[in-house]
Amino acid sequence: MTASMQTAPLTISILGGTGFVGHALVERLVADGHDVAVISRNRARHLDRQLPPSASIRDCDEYDPAALAHALRGSDVAINLVGILNETGGFGRNDSGRGFQRVHVELTRGLIAACVDAGVPRLLQMSALNAGRGRSHYLRTRGEAEELVKASTLDWTILQPSVIFGPGDGLFCRFAALLKLAPVLPLARASAKFAPVWIGDVVEAFRRALADANTLRQTYELYGADIVTLGDIVRMTARQLELRRLVVPLPDAIGRAQAFAMDFVPGKPFSSDNYRSLLTDAVGGIDGLHRLGIVPTKISAILPDILGHGEDRQARLDRYRARY
Repeated sequence: MTASMQTAPLTISILGGTGFVGHALVERLVADGHDVAVISRNRARHLDRQLPPSASIRDCDEYDPAALAHALRGSDVAINLVGILNETGGFGRNDSGRGFQRVHVELTRGLIAACVDAGVPRLLQMSALNAGRGRSHYLRTRGEAEELVKASTLDWTILQPSVIFGPGDGLFCRFAALLKLAPVLPLARASAKFAPVWIGDVVEAFRRALADANTLRQTYELYGADIVTLGDIVRMTARQLELRRLVVPLPDAIGRAQAFAMDFVPGKPFSSDNYRSLLTDAVGGIDGLHRLGIVPTKISAILPDILGHGEDRQARLDRYRARY
C-alpha cells in the first residue's frame, strides 16, 4: 500500500451491487467498515437476503437522474458496476445496440448528473478491457461511457477488467455446465485470446482505488497472469472436471452463423455481438494490477476452488472464502 492510503470509513453507494462483481465487492467493503448502500429498482426480489446484514438497499430508478441524486445524497463515493453482455428483445431487435446504449451510456450520463446534483465528488466506473475498440456494440458503448466519465468534473477512476473468473462466473462455470451435457462442443473464435482476472484481484483493485488519491483521473487495465485462448479455457475446464470432451474450433463463417442463430435463443448463450467482441483479444497492454501493487492470481491456483471435483458446492464456497 502507498503512503496515500486512507483507512477512514466511507459512505459508498453502489449501482449493480447484486451482480457477480457487486456481491463480492459489497461483502468486502462492508467487512472493511464502510457504510455501503446498494441502489436498485428490484428490492421486491428480496435483495436484503443476498447482501450482508449491514449493507442497506435504496429503492431507485437508476435511469431517473433526479431520483438517483436523491438516493446518492450523503455519499462520499458512487461505484457503477452496471453492465450487460447481451441485449434482450424479440426478432429484429436482438442486435440493434440500443440496449447497450441505454445501460452503458445513458445510465452513466444520468449517474454523472446525479453525482453533481447530490454533491458526490467521487466516481469509480467499471468498464471493460478494450473499451472503445473493436466492432461490437458492447465495447463501443463501454468506450462512450468512459468518455463521459473523463469529461466530467468528478474525481473519477476507471477500471477495465478482462474476463473475470471466480465461483459462479460466466466463464469456467458456464462452460462446465455445457461440458457436462455435451460430449462435443463446437466453438466459435476458439483462438481468441484472454488474460482472465480473478474476482478477488478486481475487488482489491477497487479497494485500493478508493483509498489512494493517486488513482484519481486514472484508468487501470485489470488482467491476469495467464494468456489463454477460448479453446484453452474450455479444455482446462474439462480437465478439471475429469471429462473427456472434444472441442471443435469453427471456421469464422460458421461461427458467425452460429452467433446469428443464437441471437434468437432465449437467454442468449452466445450472440453476434459476443462474436464481434471476440475478434479483439482481451489481453491488455499496461498492467493496472501492477500499478496498484497487486500480484495477479494464476488460474491454476483458483480453478480447483471454482469447479472442484467430487465435492459439493458448499465445500467449494467454504474453501474459496477461506482463500479470499
